[in-house]
Amino acid sequence: MKRINVIGTSGSGKSTVARNLADVLGYPYVEMDALYWKPNWGEPTVEEFNRDIEKAVSGSTWVLDGNYSRTQPIKWAKVDTIVWVDYSWGRTVFQALKRAITRIIGKKELWPGTGNVESFRMTFLSRQSVILWTLQNYRRNKKRYAKMMSAKEYAHINFVRLTNPAETKKFIASLTAT
Repeated sequence: MKRINVIGTSGSGKSTVARNLADVLGYPYVEMDALYWKPNWGEPTVEEFNRDIEKAVSGSTWVLDGNYSRTQPIKWAKVDTIVWVDYSWGRTVFQALKRAITRIIGKKELWPGTGNVESFRMTFLSRQSVILWTLQNYRRNKKRYAKMMSAKEYAHINFVRLTNPAETKKFIASLTAT
């Protein structure tokens, strides 16, 4: 495991898992959202984002946190392991809600220098709501990721599917034992 992409529906815990993996393995941690979001919730061009992803995965080791399926040809060209955080629907929705409320109350800038903070309006009353996205995409992502795990085109990739926190803890502990 040298080049790892941690995937999962928003709220699943993929950022926490990715950061823990990066810490345990001593690899650089790359958050795709930090590469994507510009100040005031601005979005990069496709070319800018692709360039930033290519740069982020140019090293010999890394843990990449994020989905952005349109970037698969770039990030999965070099990836050797995909860790899918596939917790239950209830747990994922609960975690997404808890994270959103914590961020709204804390008004913490999500990515340094962007000024981007979550608001109640954006999180709960917007069509771009991350909570709405989680609710709408959980099952679709589950089917898509399961299909990818068995696809011949990805046979060279080691897939690790983590279905609950205890399993995740055991997996990460197994890495510290080696």
